[in-house]
Amino acid sequence: MGSGRKQYSAEYKFEVALAAVRNDKTVSQLASEYEVHPTQIHEWKRQLMKEGSQVFGQRTAGEEAAAKNRENELYEQIGRLKMELEWVKKKATGSNR
Repeated sequence: MGSGRKQYSAEYKFEVALAAVRNDKTVSQLASEYEVHPTQIHEWKRQLMKEGSQVFGQRTAGEEAAAKNRENELYEQIGRLKMELEWVKKKATGSNR
């Protein structure tokens, strides 16, 4: 009985797909070298070409957290400024009476 499907890491898939994109070797040569079926190499290459542009558009977890913190700070500041504005309006209309 077989051991099931082979699982490959994302780094390994990227390495194989990048080698396929370079076109230094044929897909058959890459399949022998990396011990992966040629169809799989074509699939990983297609996926890299389709989704590769998203790699540079993604934020890291740290950048995402920093942006969220900054957003929260700005909302707090907006709230304080609205309260101050209402207080000033109330004082301005109250002193005219």
